[in-house]
Amino acid sequence: MRPVKKIVRNTVFLCLASSFFPFTSIIAEVTDRILAVVGNEAIFQSEIDNRALMVRLQYPEMAEDKALPHSILDGLIDQKIILAKAKIDSVTIDLNSLDAMVKERFLQISSRFVSTSDMESRLGKSSAAIREDIRVELRNQQLIETLRKKKSAGVTITYDEVMAFYKQNQAQIPPVQEGVSVSQIIKYPSISAESRARSLVRIKEMSSQLKGGADFATLAVKYSEDPGSAKLGGDLGVARKGQFIPAFEKVAYALKEGEISDVVETRYGYHLIQLLSKEENSIHVRHILVGLDRTQGDFSEAIQQLKEIYAKVTSGKEAFDDMAKKYSDDPASAALGGTLILPGSSTSTLSPSTLLPQFQKVIATLRKPGDISKPEKIEPAQGEPFYAIFKLNKRTPAHTLDPDQDYASLEELALENKNRLIFNQWVQQLRKEVYVRSSDI
Repeated sequence: MRPVKKIVRNTVFLCLASSFFPFTSIIAEVTDRILAVVGNEAIFQSEIDNRALMVRLQYPEMAEDKALPHSILDGLIDQKIILAKAKIDSVTIDLNSLDAMVKERFLQISSRFVSTSDMESRLGKSSAAIREDIRVELRNQQLIETLRKKKSAGVTITYDEVMAFYKQNQAQIPPVQEGVSVSQIIKYPSISAESRARSLVRIKEMSSQLKGGADFATLAVKYSEDPGSAKLGGDLGVARKGQFIPAFEKVAYALKEGEISDVVETRYGYHLIQLLSKEENSIHVRHILVGLDRTQGDFSEAIQQLKEIYAKVTSGKEAFDDMAKKYSDDPASAALGGTLILPGSSTSTLSPSTLLPQFQKVIATLRKPGDISKPEKIEPAQGEPFYAIFKLNKRTPAHTLDPDQDYASLEELALENKNRLIFNQWVQQLRKEVYVRSSDI
């Protein structure tokens, strides 16, 4: 495992093109020249210079790395080869998800300037051109990631391979950071009749649009209030039976493939559900959620309910995970018995630094597994305040990776490395199939 090369490779594949930054116009004044040709596409000196400058700004320790431009050039050649293969194989991506990511990235970039005109002046491009550059770069990233996933599908790793990876890379494997596994039960304030009525009107309007032929994914991206699935067109992925709350799951399983439900009410708000596919014990659906405005609600009921739950759990009358599934107002963790997993993660072991400051303070008071906090008010920087109780499932201090104690983490690192090697070998084979000509930098 070579951390520095990995940083460079990730920068080439995953960073936005550096033409989005103010220093581009300075570099562009230098006479450009072609450094490589891949198929019918050229790679210019300015592009390498732009990306090298971006890497050095992000990673100052690489400022004196004379091999950096060569590494970036190799990475860009590989990128263009992979994209050519994606085109040949007719690889597709979710365009609704892409639209949402382009919008988010454009807002991030434009926020660095005092005005739109300032941004356009300093970057030497119109807003439309900047958006198009972002779209091209993010689309390329999505295509490459799709091919990566296809190449890694079904790849497994044996115990002997994991241990061989450990022996070969032991000195480079970073220490395991402190980790905690936490469960939560959260409650929002009660909802007024007026708020409920407004949300119902909105979801019915969307139902009418869908019946009139509107695209489900487009409406989800634009209007759904489920932050985890909205940018994916409402897609909730494949879920085993029992993962969704009963009111939602009962309706979802009753649908035919492609069918869209009537309005479904749960404690999270109002849903429209579309069935994508169904097996005997699993289901693939997407939904549009219109939540309920709790800003004018009363917390007294939520606090009292949490106090009762706390008393039942700490006395041993009820299990924390059962109470979370039944009462928590957070759908993602409730489905897992309250276990908190960060979006995009597959592990319940979290670094305390990734949690909200208020979470960190509460969890720091929980000394041993099984300890449960009393109801606490949480006020996130974004989103509505709520009350919650937390349970510490496990606390792991920072330590040097141990192949026995941390085998799951080691296995994940080894499998990632194996997939990377397989992918790189495949790219090298593709180089033999695509015309590539390069010159010295």
